[in-house]
Amino acid sequence: MAIKIKTYLRLLKESATAFIDDNGMKLCASLAYYTVFAIGPLLLVILSLAGLFFEQEAVNGKVVYQIQSLVGAEGAATIMDIIKNMQQQNTATKFSIIGIVVLIISATGVFAEIQDSINYIWSIKAKPKKGWLKYLKDRLLSFSLIVGIGFLLIVSLLASTVVDALTERLQMMFADVAVIFFLILNHVITYIVVSGMFAVIYRVLPDARIAWKDALIGASFTGVLFLIGKIAIGLYLGNSDFGNTYGAAASIIILLSWVYYSAIILYFGAEFTKVYALNEGAGIKPYETAVFVVKEEAKELPHKHHKGGVADA
Repeated sequence: MAIKIKTYLRLLKESATAFIDDNGMKLCASLAYYTVFAIGPLLLVILSLAGLFFEQEAVNGKVVYQIQSLVGAEGAATIMDIIKNMQQQNTATKFSIIGIVVLIISATGVFAEIQDSINYIWSIKAKPKKGWLKYLKDRLLSFSLIVGIGFLLIVSLLASTVVDALTERLQMMFADVAVIFFLILNHVITYIVVSGMFAVIYRVLPDARIAWKDALIGASFTGVLFLIGKIAIGLYLGNSDFGNTYGAAASIIILLSWVYYSAIILYFGAEFTKVYALNEGAGIKPYETAVFVVKEEAKELPHKHHKGGVADA
C-alpha cells in the first residue's frame, strides 16, 4: 500500500512538472477563449439530438439546471440566450445546407482544439500529408463525440427520472435518509458520466493509441479532480462579485473562468494519463498518420537553420 502511495505521488509530481513545461495554463486560456464562440453551436447540436428522444422542454430544463450548478444563474441565462438566438436563426435558415455545415464546424471546433492540445501534451504531431482528409476525419470524430455527449445527456435524463422516483418513495418513509441518498447518488452518477467522457476523450481524440485500462485510470483520476474542482470553482464564483467588477461583461467572465479552470483539470488529467501510461501502463504509440515530437531546449538552432552572423559577431 505504501509503495502504491509513493508511486502515485511520484506520478503526480511528474504530471505537475510536465504541465508547467508544456505551458498548460496557456493551452487552457486558448480553450476558454475558443469555447466562448463555440458553446452556442455545441449546445444547440446536443440539445437537438437529445430532443429527438425527449420533450425539448425537459431537455432544456436539465441542461439549464446543470449549467446553473456550474456557472450560476447569470452565466446560465447568458448561455441559454445564445442558444435561443441560434435556434431562431436556425429556424429561419432551416433548409440551408451551408448553415448546417457552418453550425457543425463551429460545434466541433472545441474538440478540434482539445485534440491539438492533448496531441501537444503527449508529444504527438499529425503528419502534414493529406491535410484535407485528416481535417474531415477529425471533424467527423468530433461530431461523433458530440453525439456521444447527447447520448450521455439522454442517459442522465433517464437516471434523473429513476432517482427522483426513488427519492419520492424514500421521502415517504425516511425523509432525512432520502436527502442523503439523493446527494450521494447524484455525485456517483455525475462521477461515472464525467469519468466516462474523459476516458473517451483520452482514448479516442488524440492521434495516438493508448490502452483502455490506462485511459480509464487517467479518466478516473480526472473525474475526482473534476468533482473537487466543481465544488471549489462554485465557491469561488459564488463568492466573487463579478457584477460590480465587470458590469455587463460579468456573465462572459464567469463563463470564461469556469471553462478555464475546467480546462486545467482536463489537461492536467491528460498529463497524468500520459505519465501513468509511460511509467506504469502499456505506453503511448502514435497512429500511422502521426509521429512523436521531441521537446528539448537548445542554445542554438539546428545546423540547417543556422546561417551565422550573430554567433560569429
